[in-house]
Amino acid sequence: MMAQVVPVQAINTQCLLGNNSVYILDFSIKKQNGHHLSNPTWGVPLKITYLGAQLNHLIIGPGRKIKSRYSILSALHGDGGLEEDSRKSPNRDIGLSQDIHDSNDSDVKSVETDAESETDDLLCILSSKQEENINIPPVTRGDLLDKLKAVQLHLLSLEQWNTSRIKACHRNYLQSATNLVHYLALRSLEVQQLKEELSSVGLLDLETVNSHVLARINASILILENFWAASVNDKERIKAMNFAYEDRQDMNMLVMRKKASLHAKSLFGIPLNGNPNHIMVTVGKEAIQSDTIITELIQSGANVFRINCAHDNPSVWSEIIRRVKSSSQMLESSCRILMDLAGPKLRTGPLPPGPKVMKISPRKNPKGDVVFPAEVWLSYTGSGPPPAHLSPDATLLLDDYRFLAKLEAGDVVRFLDIKGRRRVFRISHKFQVFDGFGFIAECSRTAYVGSGTEFYAKINKKKLSLGRVVNVPPYEQSIRLRVRDLLVISRDPCLDESGKSQHSGPRITCSSARLFDSVKPGEPIAFDDGKIWGVIQGVSISEIVVSITHASRKGSKLGSEKSINIPKSVMSFEGLTSKDLMDLEFVAANADMVGISFVRDIRDVEILQHELEKRKIQKLGIILKIETLSGFEKLPVLLLQAMQLPNAMGVMIARGDLAVECGWDQLANMQEEILSICGAAHVPVIWATQVLESLVKSGIPTRAEVTDVASGSRANCIMLNKGKYVVEAISTLAAILRNMSAKKKVTADLKPLLLSSRLHL
Repeated sequence: MMAQVVPVQAINTQCLLGNNSVYILDFSIKKQNGHHLSNPTWGVPLKITYLGAQLNHLIIGPGRKIKSRYSILSALHGDGGLEEDSRKSPNRDIGLSQDIHDSNDSDVKSVETDAESETDDLLCILSSKQEENINIPPVTRGDLLDKLKAVQLHLLSLEQWNTSRIKACHRNYLQSATNLVHYLALRSLEVQQLKEELSSVGLLDLETVNSHVLARINASILILENFWAASVNDKERIKAMNFAYEDRQDMNMLVMRKKASLHAKSLFGIPLNGNPNHIMVTVGKEAIQSDTIITELIQSGANVFRINCAHDNPSVWSEIIRRVKSSSQMLESSCRILMDLAGPKLRTGPLPPGPKVMKISPRKNPKGDVVFPAEVWLSYTGSGPPPAHLSPDATLLLDDYRFLAKLEAGDVVRFLDIKGRRRVFRISHKFQVFDGFGFIAECSRTAYVGSGTEFYAKINKKKLSLGRVVNVPPYEQSIRLRVRDLLVISRDPCLDESGKSQHSGPRITCSSARLFDSVKPGEPIAFDDGKIWGVIQGVSISEIVVSITHASRKGSKLGSEKSINIPKSVMSFEGLTSKDLMDLEFVAANADMVGISFVRDIRDVEILQHELEKRKIQKLGIILKIETLSGFEKLPVLLLQAMQLPNAMGVMIARGDLAVECGWDQLANMQEEILSICGAAHVPVIWATQVLESLVKSGIPTRAEVTDVASGSRANCIMLNKGKYVVEAISTLAAILRNMSAKKKVTADLKPLLLSSRLHL
């Protein structure tokens, strides 16, 4: 049995799939009678999606380009020749548009070429464009069978073409790598018409077969053959012809679905508390300033903790990890640690520290009347943080506790703020904490309190000094930027106290030489996750001048340690930074997963794999953070490269930098594409950046954030950033995910409508 097409003179290459021949045809060069063939076998147009060159790399090999518009064709014949039956009728011709175009994908590119180019590496059956405006006949048994077998043949051809790449993967990932290649082969075809025809007869939806592509295609072919076969003999003949139905139990639907579940459990562990998704939360040094916050996060539903190595230091990281492990053991809840390497991310440098002053302000209405007084946690050094259920607006510590202990609810604390104004705090509650006591005090007038401010009170009609305020953190400095401002970025880390240069506008630092070596005049630059945009006006060895093009109407603040993105610039850097290599030692010894930031090329993954192999680290999970256009476009080959090690692996959709690097209008499509590709590769996904951001920071979510969580529930893990109300946000997220999970479990049984009690039928 052979896979053939109508014979022409354009056969470039013949390869073998088992006992079956697959021919490569280029009809854009060879024609009969000056026209394209009028009656080929059924075909499926080939398309190139915005995965671009990386998909070409898997289809036709590195360094080659598809040089004409093609369609994939297949016909199976038991005797090795062409059948002389109604299948060759001109009525079965399919009209192919002059421009191959996917109406659902604005990024699909029509591929143009010179006739002389070679295509002998393309391991599929190709044919030329057909005449325009040919009416498409009604769907028939032969039509669907031929089209599905054309798709099937294309999948198997691409699998064989990438045999060496698949075999290079670790045995844990062989089926997943094979299915990923099948998925990419399917995505390279224009199958919209085929999808509609399959739907019309009640068969599979090609949008839902990601995790088991070939198995579903094979099952659909079997259903069509068994349903429409005219006789037992006909069935036997078809089954005998079809080489694709060989026993491949390692690729059936059940095995492939179990692979996806196994990989997720290997990376994150088993989900708890009835949630199918894991909840990740970012923590920093603030987590060790409270004795209870880690425990509360776990109780709320968090089971993965993320530490960003771009911030803090190993001593802080060690204490965070110690507390997570201690709390998880106490609560008998398994938790895992992810540590993100800083990578080559660009950030603004430090600004001079501001004065050690704290502003305490009550909440007022538009008329200026106090609506709610400010709440202040008043205690002494060494007493510990306030109770977890309190959310004070400010925390003040005094250097002495002897007289402070005499205060009771209702007492008044008096002081002069740093502006010399008389202010008072009224004690509303007294609390016992682990290491002592503390008070909630109410402030009804704006006050500025600094280190050294003295507090006193009248107790038993005597004026007693309660102590002086200590450990007030310095005010975080920032510069305010407006549209048309000129911002100077300097290599020099030394700025004057105002953050401005001697003779021009605002100035900020960036010590990374990569920024100064990469940008050119006219290229865009973004700050603080895209809140501020500008255009490069000039570049020198020591300075970059930026004209601000986008900022808020009143001006946007830019502080230290804020992100810098250069989406149109080429940054020549690969692999791990020197800081990453030092941090990797700590990560390997203390964490469960390592996050690789700003992955752009296969070389980045190779360098990490080399470092892990050198250290003989096999149990450390690998998270590829997709936050650049290059990383997105090369995702399939990045996954195949990462599969060469036995380490558990996953992908994080880092939507913050991804949106800035690729454009806000592209983000929605890109996150869907990443979910689809990772689903085909059975690679777990982390849904990250600004999830329930308003709830985390203000205590109230937006409606869009709630629906974003519902969309993110398709990922294996959802990540929250730190904030004042992060415990409440985790509880809300866990509740939403449980509701979404319950809805997915409703299959055959109809769920009663919420309004059914009000309907009278």
